[in-house]
Amino acid sequence: MKIQNTSAELNMDRLGRHFSAQLTMATPSLSHDISERLRVARQRALAERKPVMQLSFAKKTGIQSNGTLTASGDEGLNLWSILASVLPLLVLVVGLTAIQWIQQDSRTNELAAIDSALLTDELPPDAYADAGFVQFLKQGIGDRAKND
Repeated sequence: MKIQNTSAELNMDRLGRHFSAQLTMATPSLSHDISERLRVARQRALAERKPVMQLSFAKKTGIQSNGTLTASGDEGLNLWSILASVLPLLVLVVGLTAIQWIQQDSRTNELAAIDSALLTDELPPDAYADAGFVQFLKQGIGDRAKND
């Protein structure tokens, strides 16, 4: 896979090759002492040169013939990326568990309220199951609304 350079990098490489060619042409006319000092200076400059920071992703990507961008299969999984992947799932499970618990508690409170209303009422629980009693309640509510 060949890495494609940007135009700025290509211009810098071209300029470097031009200067290198000019220095190489001028080197034979220099004395031995000066050429040795230049050689040592070049070695010192190369030793102190800062390494170029490049993205590892940029090295591993490429453009296929159909125009799609591809990358290598290495996703760089480490402890932090695994935790970052698992954390949303853990939050989701905790959230769903909390919702289930709250709904169950709400249902329990509703059933307790209904049971306490039935037990403290003067009517027997069988009256609520009778179809005629339900009709009586509906009429009674309608009559009360007329009287008010």
